Amino acid sequence: MNHKLLDTKDYIVFFIYFIIVSAYGLYVYNRKKTVNAGSKDYFLAEGSLTWWAIGASLIASNISAEQMIGMSGSGFKLGLAISAYEWMSAATLIVVGIFFMPVYLKNKIFTMPQFLSERYNKKVAMIMAVFWLMLYIVVNLMSILYLGALAISGISGISITFCILALAIFAIFITLGGMKVIGYTDVIQVFFLVLGGLVATYIALNLISGGKGITEGFSMLHAGAKDHFHLIFKKDNPNYIDLPGLSVLIGGMWIANLNYWGCNQYITQRALGASLPVARKGLLFAAFLKMLMPLIVVIPGIAVYYMVKNNVSGIDPNDMLTSTGVQDVNKAYPALLTLLPAGLKGLSFAALTAAIVASLAGKANSIATIFTLDIYKKAFNRDASENNLVNTGKVTVVVAMMLAVLLSLMLGDALMGEGKQGFQYIQEYTGFVSPGIFAMFIYGFFWKKTTSNAALFATIGGFILSVILKLLPGFVDLSPLYSIGWAVPNPAGIFEIPFLDRMVIVFAVCSIGMYFISIYDHKKGVVTNGLEIDGKMFKTSTSFAIGSFIIIAMLVALYSVYW
Repeated sequence: MNHKLLDTKDYIVFFIYFIIVSAYGLYVYNRKKTVNAGSKDYFLAEGSLTWWAIGASLIASNISAEQMIGMSGSGFKLGLAISAYEWMSAATLIVVGIFFMPVYLKNKIFTMPQFLSERYNKKVAMIMAVFWLMLYIVVNLMSILYLGALAISGISGISITFCILALAIFAIFITLGGMKVIGYTDVIQVFFLVLGGLVATYIALNLISGGKGITEGFSMLHAGAKDHFHLIFKKDNPNYIDLPGLSVLIGGMWIANLNYWGCNQYITQRALGASLPVARKGLLFAAFLKMLMPLIVVIPGIAVYYMVKNNVSGIDPNDMLTSTGVQDVNKAYPALLTLLPAGLKGLSFAALTAAIVASLAGKANSIATIFTLDIYKKAFNRDASENNLVNTGKVTVVVAMMLAVLLSLMLGDALMGEGKQGFQYIQEYTGFVSPGIFAMFIYGFFWKKTTSNAALFATIGGFILSVILKLLPGFVDLSPLYSIGWAVPNPAGIFEIPFLDRMVIVFAVCSIGMYFISIYDHKKGVVTNGLEIDGKMFKTSTSFAIGSFIIIAMLVALYSVYW
């Protein structure tokens, strides 16, 4: 039997997972009477999700093929340092819980375009609503679908076309039940994700130790791959361009994470229908789960690096090659899964599928929410009934997924095929818009004088400046900036600014520009709409404060040990 293909036992385990998720989804759908629910209940599960469902759904929607495959590949190449995206996310979730969520809930904000409409104007809101729809469908939904199908195809031997269609249909089935079904089934998805991921890590470490256990395996891994256990890179490190030193602690990583976790409909939607105490507990639970993620998605990549480097029995180096014979780090996680025994391989296969389907469902639901509540209702049918809005959302889910399927089949291989750096690629190009959007939101929250012209400058001007800084090395020699670490040579030997540092520059320019534009507009008599903010709303419960302190202490310990 081909070592790579799934055994009958694996398919049995996978179908058990499929039946459990589907049956529980139908149970939640019927018990919560989603069919007769209003639009806010359908899209946001208003008041229905518990803190543990919110936290699990946040992680299930966040972790997908780009983490399971792409981040494991980055672990193979960069080492533990790539964990900054996960561990700094934990700190970010605390900040979002303290400062962002109270603002949204106090002002009854249910969608990000709604926030922009009430804080700025309808023009800004509509522009961003259309922009987010395009971004979610053309970039996010397509990339999750294609990368997920590519990974599943590589493990199972099933054609990638069939995998794309099967994932899309499964995700549609979950999404049509509304946010309640997504939220509660995500608890099961996270269970499979964590369990399957831990099993893969256990097998890898046990193989490295020669069957002497995971403690001995981790010790050997740490000793044999010391260069992969540094969290902060120096500027002479060849991977500095991806993770530029202290920027992961005090620079661009914060902008990327605060924009993702605090200004992103796809993510914040899980907590917008809850009370503030429940939302905060959910965010804190997600933060603790985030601390666990590197053990599931990064350590396996480092383990495969060790196995290939030291010729440990099990990993075939040919499993890491592209069709042209070039090493493909994105094949690290699939190569590891081939080592699992029958049954456990099916469990990890289910974990990967769970991560992909949960992300697809969450993204599709966000697309439906934005289109229905912020475009259809406001531009096409202001008097739409609640039933009409829910049905429009369901149609949007199907249409969005069909578009993603077509884009995946037509463009997936060219944009994200073998050998391409999936995770880092997504992070960099999302960073073209993150600084401007984050500046627009943070100013909108906390400075009442911010005007709509300033917001448009941040979003449009920020994107243009990001493109200019990306293309600048082709016209200007940036090597003099090397001494301060703001320009390092790329693989072609051309000095360029690391993308996390570019984000800091763009955010700074957007912030300064927004300040002066707002001051100028006010002198002309422009009136702005400030949000309702009360200092008391930022106070937290004792339990939230204690949980936050534990996470910060864990981060300090990890960065102290693996600096």
